[in-house]
Amino acid sequence: MDLLNTLVDKGLRRELPTREEALAVLATSDDDVLDVVAAAGKVRRHWFGRRVKLNYLVNLKSGLCPEDCSYCSQRLGSSTGILKYSWLKPDEASKAAAAGLAGGAKRVCLVASGRGPTDRDVDRVAGTIKAIKEQNESVEVCACLGLLSDGQAERLREAGADAYNHNLNTSEGTYGDITTTHTYADRVDTVNKAHAAGLSACSGLIAGMGESDADLVDVVFSLRELDPDSVPVNFLIPVEGTPLAKEWNLTPQRCLRILAMVRFVCPDVEVRIAGGREVHLRTMQPLALHLANSIFLGDYLTTEGQAGQADLEMIADAGFTVEGADEVTLPQHRAEVRGGCGSHAAEDAGCGSHAGEGAGCGSVCGSHESAAEAVTVPAGEPRTDLVAVRRRGAGTDLAPNA
Repeated sequence: MDLLNTLVDKGLRRELPTREEALAVLATSDDDVLDVVAAAGKVRRHWFGRRVKLNYLVNLKSGLCPEDCSYCSQRLGSSTGILKYSWLKPDEASKAAAAGLAGGAKRVCLVASGRGPTDRDVDRVAGTIKAIKEQNESVEVCACLGLLSDGQAERLREAGADAYNHNLNTSEGTYGDITTTHTYADRVDTVNKAHAAGLSACSGLIAGMGESDADLVDVVFSLRELDPDSVPVNFLIPVEGTPLAKEWNLTPQRCLRILAMVRFVCPDVEVRIAGGREVHLRTMQPLALHLANSIFLGDYLTTEGQAGQADLEMIADAGFTVEGADEVTLPQHRAEVRGGCGSHAAEDAGCGSHAGEGAGCGSVCGSHESAAEAVTVPAGEPRTDLVAVRRRGAGTDLAPNA
């Protein structure tokens, strides 16, 4: 296919595809999906080899958010039945992070629900970063706390944070249909604040909210312009109790095409499969590793993910290796520009979204069923059986999944 050959050549040169080419990737048929994966996989392997970076989420503060993001299980007035608790103490957060690190995670993403941190909140997070790095000084720490005020990014950097996550989520043109309590411009401003403070910026999107192909291309092109070190791709989990609970728009093939489009537009950037991979990619998850070079390990913020051991087995069975703490994540030309950020010193954070939002940050789920318990659902039907609220790990007395 001439389109795919052109996109591979551009990806190897770090050349931006045209909007028409990006749209054409999303418009390919299911019959061509393996060709699309193979082409984008060449670009992924050129820049990242067969390494998969593991990231681990710690939900510092769950629920109780005043924002009205339609996709989020922690939103204002949520009736989702998620865990709700205020700030974890530094030792509690450090203990939660240790589980992910023991499972092979290289980065810990510290997330808190809310519009944005107060200065006191920044102090709390600074104490948590210190506690985590005292136990493992080589760990990368990404903060995801919402909209930043002037000076807060610098304070987080001074406290030892390596990266900051804040997603654009959707196109500027449709943003007001998803959230009304803050603006798209507010999000762009926070990403720019993180950049300016020397933090590795992480910003991504949520697919499956009823957006058009043009909206997906718009947000990914906007992300390329912002130049984050990493781009988490979340797939909406329509959690009961949220306004988007009926939006089951994704198929495994659609998810693969979206990931491929992101890889072609952002060839040398860490692309992370964030929330929703278990629910929407399902048994096709291993194919997605040929497109993305990063995933979350274990559970998400408010919902359960695939068992951590199953993640590790999937990576090995697909012929990939877990990226080690001594390996640099980003290609040399990007790592040098960032002064180490995005590598062993920082990187795409995966937190996932606006300090506690849905699909990457909070409303992403996975199956915890055994093979014997598996539910057979006709193709194309909503997989509500794969959505389980997190009842273990941070904020509970039960061991985390990592």
